[in-house]
Amino acid sequence: MSAAPWLVVPAAGQGRRMGADRPKQYLEIAGRPVLAHTLARLHAAFPAARLCLCLDPFDARFDPAWVPFPEWRRVPGGAERVDSVTHALDAIAFEAADDDLVLVHDVARPCVTVADLVRLHATLADDPVGGLLAAPVADTMKRDDGAGRVAATVPRAGLWHALTPQGFRYRLLRRALATAAGAGVVVTDEASAVEALGFSPRLVSGRRDNLKITHPEDLALAGQILAAQHLSEPASVETAPAPASVGAGKTER
Repeated sequence: MSAAPWLVVPAAGQGRRMGADRPKQYLEIAGRPVLAHTLARLHAAFPAARLCLCLDPFDARFDPAWVPFPEWRRVPGGAERVDSVTHALDAIAFEAADDDLVLVHDVARPCVTVADLVRLHATLADDPVGGLLAAPVADTMKRDDGAGRVAATVPRAGLWHALTPQGFRYRLLRRALATAAGAGVVVTDEASAVEALGFSPRLVSGRRDNLKITHPEDLALAGQILAAQHLSEPASVETAPAPASVGAGKTER
């Protein structure tokens, strides 16, 4: 396995749940787009990684200056996340070894810590399958009845929130996604595709503040998390500038 992982960052989504005037990866935290914060955090952990950034082919907002990696490529994004990841895997088919580790990370998760990223990579270094950052469920879980009422309380023992990055061997991940597509299986994350092949990805406990920006209130929360993380981590660990405030008036399409 190559020491430096491949990084795949799907960033072609429109983020319509945000109800903003632009995709959520271009909303600003402290004057910098979410995408820039996310890439800076990944680069702090893996400065030698090779990045595949999946963007809408017609994306005119993107600025290459936001990419800190010396080795990276722009890959056309697809209609769904799984399509973008598949395009990225296809793009590196002649360079990636079968056992190379590929880490897929949500562009809307700028708060993942360098410590979690490094620990995930170290944990998966000798794992023949791969795994994902995840957090044990702490809240009481309810299942609805389809009409807005509680049908049952679901035991939370053994339940985890799936986070990212999710990392798998190149050949296995490519086969898993291709098999799912051929069978018409809906893939919500890379782990579910690998699970459908009969494998059991490793769960690597991650911090709960690895927030995915999805709803309008998440943007301000992400800004607060980034600022708090910067204050609590040694300066040598985090290379991204500390957010001082959330950009005002920034909305997403």
